[in-house]
Amino acid sequence: MGVMIFAGQDWIIKLLSGDYPVHQAIAIRGIVAVPILLAVIAATASLRDLLSPRAGWLTVRGLVLMVAYTAYYLAFPSMPLANVVALWFTAPLFVTLLAGPFLGERVGMRRWIATIVGFVGVLIIVRPLTSAFALSSLLPIVSAFAYAISALMARRMGETESAPVMSLYQNFVYLLVALVLAAIFGGGGFEGTGDPSLEFLVRGWVSPSAGDLAMLAACGVIASAATVLLTQAYRLAEANFVACFEYTAIIWACLGGYLFWNEVPDFYTFIGAALIVAAGFYMLFAAQEATPLEREKV
Repeated sequence: MGVMIFAGQDWIIKLLSGDYPVHQAIAIRGIVAVPILLAVIAATASLRDLLSPRAGWLTVRGLVLMVAYTAYYLAFPSMPLANVVALWFTAPLFVTLLAGPFLGERVGMRRWIATIVGFVGVLIIVRPLTSAFALSSLLPIVSAFAYAISALMARRMGETESAPVMSLYQNFVYLLVALVLAAIFGGGGFEGTGDPSLEFLVRGWVSPSAGDLAMLAACGVIASAATVLLTQAYRLAEANFVACFEYTAIIWACLGGYLFWNEVPDFYTFIGAALIVAAGFYMLFAAQEATPLEREKV
């Protein structure tokens, strides 16, 4: 349910990516999400938990996630949704690569093999040495890399910080950074680049219609509800079991892409996505040493 609801946010952002800037969408989402998360913390714990001694690191993690989600959204105007989601699933592979340097965890040979297989899937989708290659295809990979760093940071902070507190910090950072980007690009002085992804970043703010405003505001509700559902799932069941259901995002990406944009994944996307997902499943179930992303949901 959490993954399915999150897919609705992707559909909305992609639908509106040709008319509004990404920072406007993130700002409206943050304005809605922050009060909801404050209410969740007040109802389930205490607002005093926000006065964390690790507030600085929580803020840094929020900045890293802002990079992750902005890069992810910027890919929407230029790529089919299924391709974006498939490439984003490299996040667990990056966690494996970074677990040693960041956390000193040993990564076994079988995990390295799975990681290599996953990156072969990436190369099949991206096809870097052919005319099909586009720089925008690197955006979901940058997003996955930044998300992996945030996952490792959460592993360090997870013993003392609750999921709602971390979520609130990151959404508050999203809001602040979005407002800074609005101050830079909101006037529309940088428009006219000709590139859909870059235009999504530098476009000036637009006065939204009532319907569009409702959809953008719904992103805040969606993010809050989906976060609660996913957190509850990881509380009630083993992380390895729950994590495999996140790959159902591919289903919703394909469905949304077909219904709204008549996008049908090509042969290379199917094969590449299959290799990435297979590598992820192998790392979840077959390898002996657990990585941070398996042991703790971010």
